Amino acid sequence: MRFQFLTVERRGPVEHVTLNRPEVRNAFNEHVIADLSAWAAAAHRDTDLRVVVFSGAGKAFSAGADAAWMAKMAGYSHDDNLRDAMAAARMFQAINTVPAIVIGRIHGAALGGGSGLAAVCDIVVAEDSAVFGFTETKLGILPAMISPYVLQKIGASAARELFLTGMRFGAARAREIGLVHAVVPLADLDATVALYVNEALTASPTAVARAKALIARVLGKAPGEVMDLTATTIAEQRVSPEGQDGLTAFLGKRKPRWVAGE
Repeated sequence: MRFQFLTVERRGPVEHVTLNRPEVRNAFNEHVIADLSAWAAAAHRDTDLRVVVFSGAGKAFSAGADAAWMAKMAGYSHDDNLRDAMAAARMFQAINTVPAIVIGRIHGAALGGGSGLAAVCDIVVAEDSAVFGFTETKLGILPAMISPYVLQKIGASAARELFLTGMRFGAARAREIGLVHAVVPLADLDATVALYVNEALTASPTAVARAKALIARVLGKAPGEVMDLTATTIAEQRVSPEGQDGLTAFLGKRKPRWVAGE
């Protein structure tokens, strides 16, 4: 599949997806959203895909919305804005629900939609000088489409501080509130991402997909509400081919087939 503003490199079950508009710090516009939506649709169908790494070309991960795109929005009608916003909302939802493990490699700035893209990654590794921000309110708008995913990561208290002020914050603060999982010097960024990729490849693909879906269904529910769901999910996985292989591999002190490559 060819993209206008993404570069995609496949290495076995791992796909490296790079936002490729370095001249505007990988800012989002309708074309980037279309590319990411098309990529996500393909990723949902790709049963061999196990890990995705998102990164940005050039000096930043993503600086948020493109200025030229925002200038066009100024002339949009309500219906135009609604279509535009729904396209972005569907894109974030599609990436958020990709069954594979999605890792964000963050350097430079991740602002607005860039921080939103980080929020829909399962694991985020950031360089220690990276800058984040939900800066929309400073432009007279708000971080609406990304809010469900950001709130799941950082909670309401941090969102009140950061959504309402639009203030920028560093990688250490991002890790403190749960948006980022590892903060390292730039020189160690790729090696740390590689460690996560290797760790991810030791996990059962079907168990990963089920666990990822389960998180979304259990989040915010009382234990009693999801008791049947959780019991059914583990029972189904235990009798699945990978569940059976994983258990017998553990007992037999061998590698399971998804690690051994059989």
